[in-house]
Amino acid sequence: MSNIITLARRELAAYFLSPLAYVILTAFIFFCGYFFRLYLLGTADANSLRYVLELIGFTSLIISPMITMRLLAEEKKSGTLETLMTAPVTEVQVVIAKYISALIFFIALIIPTVAYVILLLKWGNPDMGAVISGYTGLLCLTGVFLSIGIFVSSLTTNQIVAVVLTFLLLLIGWVIGYAGDFLQEGVWKEFFKYIGFFDHYDAFRKGLIDSRDVVYCLSLIVFFLFLTVRAMEARRWR
Repeated sequence: MSNIITLARRELAAYFLSPLAYVILTAFIFFCGYFFRLYLLGTADANSLRYVLELIGFTSLIISPMITMRLLAEEKKSGTLETLMTAPVTEVQVVIAKYISALIFFIALIIPTVAYVILLLKWGNPDMGAVISGYTGLLCLTGVFLSIGIFVSSLTTNQIVAVVLTFLLLLIGWVIGYAGDFLQEGVWKEFFKYIGFFDHYDAFRKGLIDSRDVVYCLSLIVFFLFLTVRAMEARRWR
C-alpha cells in the first residue's frame, strides 16, 4: 500500500507541474460553465442538473484521453518505465497508482462544478438525491473512461496515438447503445443497450443508483486494469 501511495503522489505531482494539466482544467471549467449557462437560459426547470451532467459526462469522454495519454506511453518512450520497474514495485502497484492519480486529478476537475449545486440551493430547490446520484454516475463513468485510457496508453509509446485510439473507443462505447434503438425488441437490442455507456449513466442522472449499473462500471474498470497489467507483464518478458 505504501508503494501505491508513493507512486500516486509522484504521478499527481507530475500532473500539476505540467502546463497541459492547467489547459485541461481551464477547458473543462469553461465548457461546463457554458453548458450550465445554456441550460439555465433554456429550461423552465432550474432545479435539475440532469442535462448539465449529461453534457459534463460527454466532456469527460473528451478530456479522459488527455488525462491518461502520458501515464504509460510517455514513460515507455523515455525509458523511465524500465527504470521504475527495477524498483521493488509490481506491475499491479504501478497500474493502480497511476489509475488512482488520474481519478484524483479528475475529481479536482469537477470540484468547481459544485458551485452549480450551491447556486441552485440558493436560488431554487434542487433534488439533492438526484444530484448526488448524478455525480456518483459521473465518477463511475469517468472511472471506466480512465481505465480504458490507461490500457491504450500501455500499448503505445506515442501519446497522440493513445489520445486518438482512446477517444475512438470511448466514442464507440458511448454511441453503441443507440444502435439498440434501431432494432426490434429482442436479445440483440438488449445487448447493445447494455454494453453502451449512456444507458447506465442515464440511470444515475435520473436519480437511480442501481447495483447493476455500479457492477457494470466496476467490472469494466477491473477488466481494463487487468489488461493493462498483462500488457506491462508481456513487455517485461520481451
